[in-house]
This record gives sequence, C-alpha cells and structure tokens, in this order.
Amino acid sequence: MVFFVLITLLLLDFTGTLHHWLGWMARIQVMPAILALNAVAIVVLVALTLVFGRVYCSVICPLGVLQDIVARLSRKRRRNRYSYSPAKRWLRYSLLALMVVAVAAGLGSLMALLDPYGNYGRIATNIFQPVYIWINNGLAAVAGHYESYAFYNKAVWLRSLPTLAIAVAMLVLVAVLAWRGGRTYCNTLCPVGTLLGELSRFSLLKVRFDADKCRSCSLCSKGCKASCIDFESHKVDYTRCVACGDCIDRCKFDALHYGRPRRKPAADDAPAGAPDKARRAVLLGTAIVAADVALAQAGKKVDGGLAAIENKQQPKRNTPITPPGSVSAKLMTRRCTACQLCVQQCPNEVLRPSSGLMTLMQPVMSYERGFCRPECVRCSEVCPTGAIQPIGRDEKSAIQIGHAVYLKQNCVIFTDSVACGNCARHCPAGAIEMVPDDPNDELSEMRPAVNPARCIGCGACEYVCPARPFSAIYVEGHEVHNQI
Repeated sequence: MVFFVLITLLLLDFTGTLHHWLGWMARIQVMPAILALNAVAIVVLVALTLVFGRVYCSVICPLGVLQDIVARLSRKRRRNRYSYSPAKRWLRYSLLALMVVAVAAGLGSLMALLDPYGNYGRIATNIFQPVYIWINNGLAAVAGHYESYAFYNKAVWLRSLPTLAIAVAMLVLVAVLAWRGGRTYCNTLCPVGTLLGELSRFSLLKVRFDADKCRSCSLCSKGCKASCIDFESHKVDYTRCVACGDCIDRCKFDALHYGRPRRKPAADDAPAGAPDKARRAVLLGTAIVAADVALAQAGKKVDGGLAAIENKQQPKRNTPITPPGSVSAKLMTRRCTACQLCVQQCPNEVLRPSSGLMTLMQPVMSYERGFCRPECVRCSEVCPTGAIQPIGRDEKSAIQIGHAVYLKQNCVIFTDSVACGNCARHCPAGAIEMVPDDPNDELSEMRPAVNPARCIGCGACEYVCPARPFSAIYVEGHEVHNQI
C-alpha cells in the first residue's frame, strides 16, 4: 500500500514537487527500466525476483496492487471463493511474444496497451486525477475565503477522448477480472508478469508444502488469488505465485512455509501461528532496495511556470510535434509506454495524448492552451523510459522541434485590417520579424516573416495569435529534431 499510494500521488500531482522525491518509483517499473536501458534498475529487479520471487507484482507494480484492492473488497462477500486452475500457457506466452515483437519493432501503441505501468498511469491521470483536482479546487476556494494561498485552482480539461476511453475500458477489465478471479489479469494477460514468472522458477525463497502436515483442507487453494496452489498434489505454480503470503496465513496446520527448501524438517520449526520471519525479510528487502534506488535516482526540481489559458482549435499538422529531448518521432514511438506522466506534469498544458494509430496515447504537442517555454524541462525530467531524454535549459533553447508556418489568409492584419505583430513580439528565439507585405510599397501592411533557421518550434507565436478559430501562424513538427 505504501508503494501504491506514493506512485499514485506521483501520477496525480500537477505541481511537479513530488517528482523530486518519488520520481524513482516510475523508473524502477519493469518496462520503463527496459526501454530506458536502466541497467541498475534491471539488475535490481532481476535480483529481487531471483531471491524473493514475484514480489514486484505484489509490492511495486501499481496495477498489481489495484487488483489486490478490488479482490479484497470482493472477498468480503465470499471468503473461500478461489480455486486452483491450470495456467493458460498458450495465452500467456502469446502475449509475451507479442510484447517482445512490439518492443523490437517499435510498435508504441501496442506496447503501451500491454504495459501494466502504462495502463495504470493512464487510469490514474485520466480517471483519478480529475477527482483529485476537483478536491484541490474545493480546498482552494475555502482557502481563498480565508485569504490563504496554500492551494491554487487547476483547470480540468479533456486531453484526449480515445485515451480516456481506453483507460476506462482497462479499469473495467482489470476490476471485473479481479472481482471474479483475483489475479487473473496479472497471471494470464500481463506479459511483464509472465516474464517475471519465468525468473521466479529459480527464486531462492518460495512457498513450499510440508506434505506430512497437510490435511488437504483446501483452504490454501481457496484463499489463493493467483489460483496457483494445487493442494491435492502439494504443488505451487511458481510462475504465477506473487509471494503474497495469504496461503501461509490461512493454513491451520503449519503445512506451508516461505523460505529455502529443506531436505528434512528441522527440529526447531516455528509453531503454527508464530511470526513468519521470511515474510518480514521480503518487506525489509524491498524497502532496502527501494531506498537504494531512491538515492540513485533523485533528480532536480524545475518549475517552468504556468501559461495563460486561451481556447483555440488545433490546426491540422502534417508532422506531429514531439517534446524537446525526444530526439525524433521514431525514438518516441519505440520507447514511450504512454503512461501520461509527462502529459499531466506539463505546466504549460501543451502536451496531450496522440490519436494517431501508430502513436496512440503517446504525447504530442499543441499550443491552444499555452506554449513550450524555453526555461521548462519538466517533461524530460519525469520521463521514466528515456523516450524524452534529460536536457538542460540552455540545451533546450537550441533544439528545433519544428518550424512556424504563416497563413496570410487567417491573419487579422488582412481579415480585420488591424495592426498586430503579436507573434514577432513574443517569439523568444527572435525568429519572426515584421516586413512590408509589398516590398515595393513602404506603406503596405506589415506582416510576419519567419526565419526557419532560428525558429525552435516553441509555439509562442501560435498561442498568442489573436486569429480565431485557427491561428494565422502555426508550427509544423520535425521528424528528427535539429540542433542550432
């Protein structure tokens, strides 16, 4: 619950303050660690599994803990409702193979749909976060009444209808499966669970039967939400066991133990009901690993500020704009699990999930509600997969993620016959200047001219343009980012 609450708060937080303390929790998830080639996190997760079994699934993975919460709520209606069932190996290994193909081929949308952390990230940011913000806004109203600035209002807006629909569908799927069968999603559909399950075959510590003490009462099987205990043959399917310890608690005859295998029963075995030191070791070992990774992953906190809010319609871009630090659209597609952490952390509200088929739910940029401030690098700091690589403020100012395109037919200078120049005044790169529309007539209207060699694609010009519903100047993305 500690892991679950903290990583949920990380995904809900819109101030950027919690990332400084909790950002490591996203980086130690399996798929982000693999995609980011985070050797330290990968070695720690493998070692954790080889020692303790699949404790990642029961302690660290937020989607796994969410299943346990739903299963516990459903258990209040009927306690002994589980039973042993053979593993559906064809389905498990087919989905694992599909994930491997998706990672190797850079199929970002498919990879995002299969990743448990990415799925929980979308559930938290699209379903839980609006409720969190409404509570915050209520507290801000109360605080404002007493002239306190402890809270501030945050707008709630729909970033992407397809992403919301997918998040709702995934939450319903996981909740229904957990309500009916406990860890069905985790042990049948999740490719990360299947991968760790293969490693857990060789784990040092396991749940083991003492056949001499077993009375075949079936309480262990009826209480196992992983459906992995066959009490009749005294066997445990270690590829599905998540080392939760529920079976040990339910056994009345001290026939189940968590630990290393023993050839002969020891004379000083703990009596039934005595504290299980091995289970304590699991929690202690996990806590130590978490603390070490937290120290290794601690980063800097950057507050990029908030942009003013304007309502506009998004122009049709031939090339989507990916955030600075993503290097190219191809790299973004290959590494991003669409967890939405960067989207909800963006203080300028320029990131939103893509609706494209090959980049579905992955972040793209648009400038109806703000622009990408040159001093803000928060998305590159919070990305756990390396899809958006860490960059500094000075480095960001020299990265061209796109270029501005001027549309004379939309410009208020010609549609309303008024002087403007907003785009030139607000361009932080100095890439826009006002020139006569007719070079041979000094008295002709002054219109903007874009210097593409200096434009970095920040979108300030598109955001401040007063033309409605479409801006007279907008940004086209670059497939590969350029360095000035």
